[in-house]
Amino acid sequence: MADGDDELLRAVATGDASALARLYERHAGSLFGYLHRLAGDRMIAEEILQDTMLAVWRSAGAFEGRAKVTTWLFGVARRQAHNRLRGRSGAEPAGAELPDRPDQGAGPEELAIAAAGGTPVAAAIDRLPEHHRDVIALVFVAGLPLAEVAEVLGIPVGTVKSRLYHARAAVAAALTAQEVLE
Repeated sequence: MADGDDELLRAVATGDASALARLYERHAGSLFGYLHRLAGDRMIAEEILQDTMLAVWRSAGAFEGRAKVTTWLFGVARRQAHNRLRGRSGAEPAGAELPDRPDQGAGPEELAIAAAGGTPVAAAIDRLPEHHRDVIALVFVAGLPLAEVAEVLGIPVGTVKSRLYHARAAVAAALTAQEVLE
């Protein structure tokens, strides 16, 4: 899947919209899963994904090739998410007319988690500190290797391993406390 990502990003930098569309098709699923885990809301994750792709369109020329394109994309997505979520007020302005919105029903990921009895796991992950949730989302939702997670977060691989270990232990402890069978 990574084959050709460099070429696609170079084409995006020259203004090739079809290259951006192909890049989106390749990576939107994993980016959305990561953003949904960070935002905790499907609609906000969709908005952040669109912000991410707009940022990719605008900054593709700044990609220096020192990292894999996927790593760079997750870094852009993470920055967009933190920018959006940091300014989140949590409420709509009074009297504001709500625009048409996409279906807020559960998507395939949510249905699969619910069917597998994953709700206690998701709840336990939601209670983790943000730095642990970031690692969990990048490793298990986005499926990035530890070295790429370290690059996205700007931390050493050893720190990623430590955070992952502590996050898993905290989730296991929370599940044990709830008497949830593995």
